[in-house]
Amino acid sequence: MSTVSETTATGPVTLRPAEECRYDVVSLGEVMLRLDPGEGRVRTARRFEAWEGGGEYNVARGLSRCFGLRAGVVTALADNEVGHLIEGMILAGGVDPMITWAPYDGIGRTVRNGLNFTERGFGVRGAVGVSDRGNTAIAQLRADDVDFEYLFGTLGVRWLHTGGIFAALSESAAEVAQAAMSAARRHGTIVSYDLNYRPSLWKGIGGIERAQEVNRRLARLVDVMIGNEEDFTASLGYEVEGVDANLSKLDTTAFERMIERVTADFDNFKVAATTLRQVRTATVNDWSAIAWSRQDGFVRSTQRPGLEILDRVGGGDSFASGLIYGLIDTGDLATAVEYGAAHGALAMTTPGDTSMATKAEVLRLAAGGGARVQR
Repeated sequence: MSTVSETTATGPVTLRPAEECRYDVVSLGEVMLRLDPGEGRVRTARRFEAWEGGGEYNVARGLSRCFGLRAGVVTALADNEVGHLIEGMILAGGVDPMITWAPYDGIGRTVRNGLNFTERGFGVRGAVGVSDRGNTAIAQLRADDVDFEYLFGTLGVRWLHTGGIFAALSESAAEVAQAAMSAARRHGTIVSYDLNYRPSLWKGIGGIERAQEVNRRLARLVDVMIGNEEDFTASLGYEVEGVDANLSKLDTTAFERMIERVTADFDNFKVAATTLRQVRTATVNDWSAIAWSRQDGFVRSTQRPGLEILDRVGGGDSFASGLIYGLIDTGDLATAVEYGAAHGALAMTTPGDTSMATKAEVLRLAAGGGARVQR
């Protein structure tokens, strides 16, 4: 597995030298078992295909499998057969599992592993996700269950990635995120955070008001803030002026004005990035991205109108991993946002949460390559 050996000092972020660190990237979050009915519906399925997935984990897996970096994930699982199935999938994804195992009581009364039933949608039928993740092991994780000083101080990590999905799982999850992010910053590790607002996760624990309180607190510890076209509004409380509620017309300039307000309030942000998606049907979206840094201002990715999609789940996570790889490898924001947008687009052409793209495919698409047969 390759690594990037030089310190990035000329780009928007300055990274610890690779030779001083065991990991290029570590994610913190839940890894669930995704049960996929393929072209069918959850409600009528008689057979499901199993994948692993999770908003934070997907980023680490993409950085490992697609981009060849040394990746790990901090998570927790119930110690049963399903937990070990998920562990095997993490290992197959090239990610080092740092798992806190919770004793299983035999029926899941006290602790369990998360399930996510997801149908892809097609045409006028939108994608549907049904999470079954209450009382999971990761939601019960405590900050002192993980030795973050050892991870970031002794082993060494160049980049930590976590986000709003993990922070929404429980009161203690937000505390774990804060402990991890604080330890990372003490040891010079870059921290990225994907806001990833999910109304279903927050509605039983205080709704959007609670989401904003938690995310604004954690945002003070973030170097690279990532979101989509609604996350900055829902999770941080910033309105996007000039864009209608249904996002039927995406005004990039309006999002730039919003990011300027966000980064003025959070002067710790070195980079902010957002995907821009206009949903025409479940299988045809307009897709692009913008990013900002203090030294570069705004850069925009290639716009891909009418992008054909097989499975949209994980597209934003793959954008994040492409963006992170670009910042680590090149230090150039314009290149990084192109890598992110290209990786996200490719990830949505295959089933499952996680990317099946190769680095060569990402670089070719980012450079303007098309879909001609490669022989």
